[in-house]
Amino acid sequence: MTGGGGPFQGIYPILYAFFDAAGGLDREAMRRQAEACVRGGAHGVAALGLATEVGKLSLPERHAVMAWLHEDVAGRLPVAITVYGETPEAQIGFVREAAGLGAAWVILQPPPVRPLAEADLVRFFGKVADASPIPVAIQNAPQYLGVGLSDAGLLELRRQHQNFVLLKGEGSALEVARTIERLDGELAVFNGRGGLELPDCLRAGCAGLIPAPECFDVQVRILEAMRRGEEDEAERLYREILPLIVFLMQSVDQFLCYGKRIAARRLGLGEVFDREPCQRPTPLGLRIAAARSAALPLFRLGG
Repeated sequence: MTGGGGPFQGIYPILYAFFDAAGGLDREAMRRQAEACVRGGAHGVAALGLATEVGKLSLPERHAVMAWLHEDVAGRLPVAITVYGETPEAQIGFVREAAGLGAAWVILQPPPVRPLAEADLVRFFGKVADASPIPVAIQNAPQYLGVGLSDAGLLELRRQHQNFVLLKGEGSALEVARTIERLDGELAVFNGRGGLELPDCLRAGCAGLIPAPECFDVQVRILEAMRRGEEDEAERLYREILPLIVFLMQSVDQFLCYGKRIAARRLGLGEVFDREPCQRPTPLGLRIAAARSAALPLFRLGG
């Protein structure tokens, strides 16, 4: 059994930020990445979360990534945009721009600098949700972002602000199952963690997954197999990519360092350039990444 979620369901890869040798965003690499997501069977595409290294991007760069994604997807898939900002007013402005470009929904992150008590965070998110012309999700990932909401806080936010419709979590299958049970159908729930425990997260009731792109096409096949009731096939596919996911998900820095390089290889790109602060690849790390992803072919980009 897989979760529901109506229009909020499926595999939504969230783009990496590719940089050029001069340190700026690489427009062509970002275009190729978006096209790979469309042609690889994604149910939607997202941008400007942890995978996009949003904290390293200037505000004009964040606007550029968002505009490029809408240009490149060109209405072929729904787009979700993560919203990063220190104040409700900053987030509201970005949400309205995303909506104006055609985003289907937005994912709100807690303010990046000042930690807030739960009641204050509920008010922060509620103010943004009330001003948003499109549906709102919350990224609830305290282990990565340093702050988050309890299940009770999520329910309070939902009941006060009906435009809050989706949770983007980062937890184990058992943790997400408990949250889904406590939410009692109030919210659709997506998980992350690179797709760890994907079949079990779907059994728990997740409506979808927001992974990075390096093996999203296999994750699409896993979800579709689960929908057909072909759980043995879903488990077989999951076993094929599990060693890669385990390697990448040792830390956010490791996932950015090596996941981006695996995606670049599948996109037919050349050298990958990093923006500090970052984890630098090592010869051993590159060997492991190559071995764990060797069976993944080039993405289909044309023809």
